[in-house]
Amino acid sequence: MSLSQDPAFTALKDYFVCGTQDITNEPYCGISGRHEVDGKAINTTNGAGPHNIQMFMLSADGTVLSCCQGFWNPKDLVSEMGLANDLNQVWLNPNLTRAQKNQMFVQMHLAHAAQHSPQERMRSHLQGFDAKYEAKNRLHNSDAILNPSLAAQANVKGAKIPFEAFQTTDQLMHQRMAQRPFERYTQFDVAQYVDYGRQKYDKHEDQRDANGQVDKQLAKSEPMIGNPTAMQANNNQQRGGMMGRQGQGGLRRMLRYGIRAAL
Repeated sequence: MSLSQDPAFTALKDYFVCGTQDITNEPYCGISGRHEVDGKAINTTNGAGPHNIQMFMLSADGTVLSCCQGFWNPKDLVSEMGLANDLNQVWLNPNLTRAQKNQMFVQMHLAHAAQHSPQERMRSHLQGFDAKYEAKNRLHNSDAILNPSLAAQANVKGAKIPFEAFQTTDQLMHQRMAQRPFERYTQFDVAQYVDYGRQKYDKHEDQRDANGQVDKQLAKSEPMIGNPTAMQANNNQQRGGMMGRQGQGGLRRMLRYGIRAAL
């Protein structure tokens, strides 16, 4: 949705040569429901669905200038395009050494992040399930977590997620890019770069009613696309959860009937 709206649409049309690559079988690829080109679309937060889509901005020789992971707000995306253009001028400058270019790359990415408005940072908070995933699986070794002791509250059933304990995705993006100055696209470690949150991300755009609410029955039969291995793991996890609940119910019934028989 962000790519088809101005100001992003005009900027892409006028200043970029656009291309796509199918990442279905890549190990870092996520899974989601299948959405048709002319299907419904909704807004979400910057950086949502990082495993499903990555928007690389490259120099003509395939050097990575920047990469927006997941969805990105049209206005914020244009700002990132501007940074990529400035970085391209640095990369093409014959009067700079590679060391100088790398230093400017790091400085420009971090400076750009520092200049993001409070509104953009609010548009860049982690999705709730991604925050819970990080807190549950990488509480003490995730760069998406600013305060582990506070982030741990996300693991408490019924508690509100303390989003202030987590890094916003816009800041995370520039911090990770600053560690990868002018890398070749063919050598860019996409898997590590987009590694935050869970691999399944789906807003069920095409399964929503007139009021914008998800039709849960339609969502259950929604065809899935993405990494086959990740889809199989997700299916196994769901079946395991169902079997676990059924097993617990059976155990409770056995205990109840066994006690009755003994009595």
